[in-house]
Amino acid sequence: MSLAAYAADPAKTRGREFTHAGEGTRGPRSAFQRDRDRIIHSIAFRRLAGKAQVFVAPDGDHYRVRLTHSLEVAQIGRVLARSLGLDEDLTEALCLSHDIGHPPFGHSGEDALNNALQVHGGWDHNEHCLRVLMRLNSPYCDVQGLNLSWEVLEGLAKHNGPVSEPGWALSELDADFPMDLRKWPSLEAQVAALADDIAYDNHDIDDGLRAGFLKIDDLLALDFIREQWERVQSRHSDAPLAAQLRELVRDQIGIMVNDLIETTRSNLAGINSPEDVRETGAAIASFSEKWAARERELKAFMYERLYYHPEQLNTAEAAHKVVAHLYAAYDQDPSLMTEKWRDSLPDDSAGRARHIADFIAGMTDRYAMDRYREIFGGVPDGLSNV
Repeated sequence: MSLAAYAADPAKTRGREFTHAGEGTRGPRSAFQRDRDRIIHSIAFRRLAGKAQVFVAPDGDHYRVRLTHSLEVAQIGRVLARSLGLDEDLTEALCLSHDIGHPPFGHSGEDALNNALQVHGGWDHNEHCLRVLMRLNSPYCDVQGLNLSWEVLEGLAKHNGPVSEPGWALSELDADFPMDLRKWPSLEAQVAALADDIAYDNHDIDDGLRAGFLKIDDLLALDFIREQWERVQSRHSDAPLAAQLRELVRDQIGIMVNDLIETTRSNLAGINSPEDVRETGAAIASFSEKWAARERELKAFMYERLYYHPEQLNTAEAAHKVVAHLYAAYDQDPSLMTEKWRDSLPDDSAGRARHIADFIAGMTDRYAMDRYREIFGGVPDGLSNV
């Protein structure tokens, strides 16, 4: 399929931060295909299998984790990219890597690390994603990081649009390899961010229903959900309730995808190049006003009924304790860290704090619990909530 004029062209990439000997010798792949493949083969990507999406350390294996969520985002992202004439490989690379910066226990772990590093500039999972891909995950002999294309790094850096006040991590990386932080990212990056919204808005409903934290009657308080539920029941009146609920989630994803494609196409008038996308001064990929409002309403509902559910808050408190106490223990006695991390500990206080945070952020949920158990003899109650 030919690319649209406004799509990112891998043949015209702004390149990579480093040149290294193996470039161009491993098969007929575009620059963005190589990026996607480097991400898939990375240790950081594999670790997503052990990091929570909504539920921490669930007893069952039917719940999503960061890895399966990222795969689902990539599936939606590719559909959007293909429909809009964008580069599918760049879109997929962004979708697959967008959560790589998450520490164990998701936002609870992030809050704990941010609190611990307040005097040293704080900690942010979006910026840490870039830090992992550009510096910490280094499989090559002669360069740092995965050495991804500028377009991938730019899209990840501008996760929520232009960045006017980058934190310490992004500032350092941008100084080494400037990413035009004050401009909008590529349309592929904008689509990948909205694919993430579509995936977790709806798949978290699926997991919440499966766990019993959400009830269908609660969801029906949202008018647009109730309307779709009535259509599902009309089409599949004899199907089991569980199948009807999955059908509802699939329908919601399809509706949001179609709305996004239609609205984005209408926003593309006069956009004739990737630079037009960056210079337009506003997001081009978007939902319609009606569905943007509905998406905000759905998010508010999910925070109230699922993310801030009393059991979820109890789990978040226990997870925060694990990460905060691990940080304090390693700061007091670095010999508790593994040899590689212990031997490379910087001498200055900021470097030391960030190094310890890098070590903890790379942990899976269970690895963090195992290290906590080794140091403190047990883990806080409530870390597995389903």
